[in-house]
Amino acid sequence: MIKKEYKSDKKIRNIRKQRQGIVISDKMDKTIVVYEVKKVKHKYYGKSITKNKKYMVHDEKNISKNGDKVSIMEIRPVSKRKCWRLVNILEKSN
Repeated sequence: MIKKEYKSDKKIRNIRKQRQGIVISDKMDKTIVVYEVKKVKHKYYGKSITKNKKYMVHDEKNISKNGDKVSIMEIRPVSKRKCWRLVNILEKSN
């Protein structure tokens, strides 16, 4: 008899989304706003397009400042608009 393996038998954790961006606001307590700019090609025309997005990010220790380049990761919702957390600071601003 062959035992079948199911996904529930293995403890598989989903890979979470990660992004990189620049901090544009650190005025809130334990929250920063990260601005992501990415270049994508248009599906039909092939022209490069810049897409912009803002993320509300949970920063527990208030360590990041305006202009820092940071890495963020998706988490469960912390508040109404905040479902990302700060992973690390890639570059400090002057």
